[in-house]
Amino acid sequence: MKVTVVGAGNVGATCADVLAYREVANDVVLVDIKEGVAEGKSLDIWQKAPINLYDTRTTGSTNDYSKTAGSDVVVITSGLPRKPGMTRDDLIETNAKIVKEVTGKVIKESPNAIIIVVSNPLDVMTYAAHKAAGKSRNQVIGMAGILDTARYRAFLASELNVSPKDIQAVLMGGHGDTMVPLPRYTTVGGIPVTELIEEEKLNSIIERTKFGGGELVKLMGTSAWYAPGAAAAQMVEAILKDQRRVFPICIKLEGEYGIDDTYLGVPVILGKNGVEKVIELDLNDAEKSLLQTSRRHVREVMEVYDNLNL
Repeated sequence: MKVTVVGAGNVGATCADVLAYREVANDVVLVDIKEGVAEGKSLDIWQKAPINLYDTRTTGSTNDYSKTAGSDVVVITSGLPRKPGMTRDDLIETNAKIVKEVTGKVIKESPNAIIIVVSNPLDVMTYAAHKAAGKSRNQVIGMAGILDTARYRAFLASELNVSPKDIQAVLMGGHGDTMVPLPRYTTVGGIPVTELIEEEKLNSIIERTKFGGGELVKLMGTSAWYAPGAAAAQMVEAILKDQRRVFPICIKLEGEYGIDDTYLGVPVILGKNGVEKVIELDLNDAEKSLLQTSRRHVREVMEVYDNLNL
């Protein structure tokens, strides 16, 4: 099995490292446009193999996509962070051009690869990659829900002083402050979370989750990378091992939840074919309203992309 990670920054390098350490694939290729970065980080990961005892070979490439040929899964982390003075539209245009170009290059070398998008703004970058790839929706998907759910579960574990292993949760919607956490579908060792925590505190945790990325930017001056990289690697593992894991991921909706032609996070079964099935939950009126609000926000961003005529 072979995996390519495009973008050897913090997120991409972390993803490659987790994949290697967990021996998810035989070969992991890191690609970047900056001379020597992918080669250096992949070499560093390989030199760690005798210490952490894994066999996965890691290879780096500076913009040479021929080395990615035959990849089963491609993770796209390429793109620039939003800089001071840069509007949302500026960020969309810059990163959409990068994602579109990268997608074309990886598809040329690996036409059967399943593509996982991590670049931001996540929902619209998944849209851009899907259009560029010309593949079915189940094979071009975005990583956001796993990360958002992980933050939510981590905050709950801290508050309740329990193991995060025992917390299960679902979030839906766009990646950002319009995401839709679902307390009704959140459990701790099978116990509904609403029986273990006061409503006010739970709502506070939900709000913290919505702005979880911004909290880290304020603390570090840059975006997170350990959790996002690990989340993308978890998706790769579910696909390559055909685990049929139930995860919230970004996919183009085609009528599910009464929504069409919008890229939103929803729970799915993830296996060897990518998304094996979109799971439709029985949402109540309040949850449906929140999801529609998120849909409108994502559609606005998608329209910005459409108007760029890239």
